[in-house]
Amino acid sequence: MFQGMRYVLAVWQEGSFSRAAEKLFISQPSLSASIRREEEAVGAPIFDRSVKPLKLTPCGEEYVRAAEQILSVQQQFDTYLNDTGELKTGSLAIGGSNLYASWVLPELLSRFSSRYPGIKIELTEESSRELEHLLQNGTIDLMLDNAALDPSVYDRQIYREETLLLAVPEEFPVNQAQKSRQIPLEAVLDGSFHSSRFSPASLPEFRDIPFILMKPDNDTGERAIAICRENAFQPKVLFRLDQQMTSYNIAISGMGAAFISDTLIRQVPFRGRIALYKLDSQHTRRHLSFWWKRGRYQSKAMQAFLESCR
Repeated sequence: MFQGMRYVLAVWQEGSFSRAAEKLFISQPSLSASIRREEEAVGAPIFDRSVKPLKLTPCGEEYVRAAEQILSVQQQFDTYLNDTGELKTGSLAIGGSNLYASWVLPELLSRFSSRYPGIKIELTEESSRELEHLLQNGTIDLMLDNAALDPSVYDRQIYREETLLLAVPEEFPVNQAQKSRQIPLEAVLDGSFHSSRFSPASLPEFRDIPFILMKPDNDTGERAIAICRENAFQPKVLFRLDQQMTSYNIAISGMGAAFISDTLIRQVPFRGRIALYKLDSQHTRRHLSFWWKRGRYQSKAMQAFLESCR
């Protein structure tokens, strides 16, 4: 039964019988016969073969949804069975956006892998929205993100608090009037910029410069707009992007100012050419957390990884 489901999902994912057969290492006639048997068992066609690329019938769409749920439950049970012994076998699938997948998770995963070399690790880099979808359908076990997910659906373990800063190209004239409020790199690296020794920037003074913002469905983007609204101005938006790393690189290039986290400054090699400012707003502080689906079985690998990140 499960094999038939996997065959159907492979054809759906690949969009053709020939590519699915190659992926499954079986002949195309054998695959076609297996799909026909599955359709006979269901009592209705799963695929509409009259169009290209191949499409699901309405019955096929429901079949795929049910198959994904069934196979997800089976995967959870397989994970449970793999928990025997001292984590000598098992798997762990973790997702993060570009910044966290590139600069935060590698060190954590390397440390975990050196202790538990038998655990197979999968790292997925996607947008926050796509990561939540993958977490929901069971494709990944954990995601590291700064978003605030629905607590009725997801649980979390806070990794650390992070703070949004304003990064302004150093050649912008506005920096001259704000020079006494700029934060040195060392103060960000050691966290001392939080102290009262450093005054926040007068954000309205930056109202006339171009900004690079995250898209509205991004937590950083929402917070940036809220901060500007608190300071009674509408930012002049040059770009709206998906990734914080991209906005940072564009700020360094001299095109506009960006709201970036202290996590980025701490983890990514600093390339200069920008002035950093502290901001006076409750919207600048948030938690970077590991999230998982509430009620999902926590494998020993998940538990051990979360413990190693405390």
